[in-house]
Amino acid sequence: MDTSTCIWFDGRIEEAAECYVSLVPGSSIGTITRYPDPNPFPSGGAGDALTVELTLAGTPYMLLNGGPQFPLTEAVSIVVVVDGQEEVDRLWDALVADGGAESVCGWCKDRFGLSWQVVPRRYLELAAGPSGAAVNEAMMRMRKLDIAALEAAAAG
Repeated sequence: MDTSTCIWFDGRIEEAAECYVSLVPGSSIGTITRYPDPNPFPSGGAGDALTVELTLAGTPYMLLNGGPQFPLTEAVSIVVVVDGQEEVDRLWDALVADGGAESVCGWCKDRFGLSWQVVPRRYLELAAGPSGAAVNEAMMRMRKLDIAALEAAAAG
């Protein structure tokens, strides 16, 4: 038995998949299915991608070009745990570029409308430690997470 998460988009799924695999190391695009001709479905044109299977750092996903009925919301996000501030900055900056948007507590939205959480591994360590409450309080005031500021909060 296999499982994956299916994420409903309103178009541009091939572009989104190419963007995502370019940002997350160890990622790839798999099978792409296309709308048939003639197209019996209410969204997508004949030949447009209907689904794109992809793997992001070993986790399988399926992007579905389902139309505007169910727009993306913050209720679903992809969490990426990274090593170091350089990786936080690289991934965050790429996700919010070209129409994406910053949110709070390490959350952002990409230009396709999908929400992401960019989490430094160091934050997880600090939050689980004896100063976790102070670390979490500092994190709640941030947009992009800042490892040095989180470590300062932990140190008191």
